[in-house]
Amino acid sequence: MWCAYAFCLLALISLPEALASEDPLKIVAWTAQTFLQLVLLPIIIVGQNIQSEIAERQADTDSNTLIAIRQLAEEIHEVTYKSKGF
Repeated sequence: MWCAYAFCLLALISLPEALASEDPLKIVAWTAQTFLQLVLLPIIIVGQNIQSEIAERQADTDSNTLIAIRQLAEEIHEVTYKSKGF
Protein backbone atom coordinates (compact mmCIF):
# COMPACT_ATOMS: atom_id res chain seq x y z
CA MET A 1 0.00 0.00 0.00
CA TRP A 2 2.95 2.30 0.61
CA CYS A 3 3.64 2.02 -3.12
CA ALA A 4 0.21 3.52 -3.91
CA TYR A 5 0.91 6.43 -1.58
CA ALA A 6 4.31 7.03 -3.19
CA PHE A 7 2.82 6.90 -6.69
CA CYS A 8 0.08 9.30 -5.60
CA LEU A 9 2.69 11.82 -4.51
CA LEU A 10 4.64 11.24 -7.71
CA ALA A 11 1.53 11.80 -9.84
CA LEU A 12 0.67 15.01 -7.99
CA ILE A 13 3.99 16.53 -9.05
CA SER A 14 2.70 16.96 -12.61
CA LEU A 15 -0.83 18.10 -11.59
CA PRO A 16 -0.06 21.85 -11.44
CA GLU A 17 1.27 21.76 -14.99
CA ALA A 18 -1.85 19.98 -16.26
CA LEU A 19 -4.14 22.43 -14.47
CA ALA A 20 -2.14 25.47 -15.61
CA SER A 21 -2.56 24.47 -19.24
CA GLU A 22 -6.36 24.82 -18.87
CA ASP A 23 -6.63 22.28 -21.67
CA PRO A 24 -9.36 19.75 -20.84
CA LEU A 25 -7.56 17.13 -22.89
CA LYS A 26 -4.38 17.50 -20.81
CA ILE A 27 -6.34 17.37 -17.55
CA VAL A 28 -8.20 14.25 -18.65
CA ALA A 29 -4.96 12.71 -19.89
CA TRP A 30 -3.26 13.47 -16.56
CA THR A 31 -6.18 11.91 -14.68
CA ALA A 32 -6.37 8.77 -16.81
CA GLN A 33 -2.76 8.18 -17.73
CA THR A 34 -0.88 9.48 -14.75
CA PHE A 35 -3.01 9.36 -11.65
CA LEU A 36 -5.32 6.42 -12.25
CA GLN A 37 -2.69 4.14 -13.73
CA LEU A 38 -0.04 4.91 -11.15
CA VAL A 39 -2.30 4.79 -8.10
CA LEU A 40 -4.93 2.18 -8.93
CA LEU A 41 -2.56 -0.54 -10.14
CA PRO A 42 -0.89 -1.06 -6.73
CA ILE A 43 -4.28 -0.89 -5.01
CA ILE A 44 -5.66 -3.58 -7.34
CA ILE A 45 -2.63 -5.78 -6.68
CA VAL A 46 -3.06 -5.39 -2.91
CA GLY A 47 -6.74 -6.30 -3.26
CA GLN A 48 -5.88 -9.41 -5.28
CA ASN A 49 -3.35 -10.49 -2.66
CA ILE A 50 -5.93 -10.07 0.11
CA GLN A 51 -8.49 -12.08 -1.87
CA SER A 52 -5.90 -14.79 -2.47
CA GLU A 53 -5.12 -15.06 1.25
CA ILE A 54 -8.82 -15.26 2.08
CA ALA A 55 -9.34 -17.97 -0.55
CA GLU A 56 -6.41 -19.98 0.87
CA ARG A 57 -7.82 -19.76 4.40
CA GLN A 58 -11.25 -20.78 3.16
CA ALA A 59 -9.76 -23.75 1.28
CA ASP A 60 -7.92 -24.86 4.43
CA THR A 61 -11.10 -24.54 6.49
CA ASP A 62 -13.11 -26.48 3.90
CA SER A 63 -10.46 -29.19 3.79
CA ASN A 64 -10.42 -29.56 7.57
CA THR A 65 -14.21 -29.65 7.65
CA LEU A 66 -14.37 -32.35 4.99
CA ILE A 67 -11.76 -34.44 6.79
CA ALA A 68 -13.76 -34.18 10.03
CA ILE A 69 -16.99 -35.13 8.24
CA ARG A 70 -15.30 -38.14 6.66
CA GLN A 71 -13.96 -39.30 10.02
CA LEU A 72 -17.41 -38.93 11.59
CA ALA A 73 -19.00 -40.86 8.72
CA GLU A 74 -16.46 -43.67 9.14
CA GLU A 75 -17.13 -43.81 12.88
CA ILE A 76 -20.89 -43.91 12.31
CA HIS A 77 -20.41 -46.63 9.72
CA GLU A 78 -18.30 -48.71 12.12
CA VAL A 79 -20.75 -48.31 15.00
CA THR A 80 -23.75 -49.13 12.78
CA TYR A 81 -22.26 -52.28 11.30
CA LYS A 82 -20.76 -53.54 14.57
CA SER A 83 -24.10 -53.17 16.36
CA LYS A 84 -25.87 -55.15 13.63
CA GLY A 85 -23.23 -57.90 13.66
CA PHE A 86 -21.96 -57.46 10.12
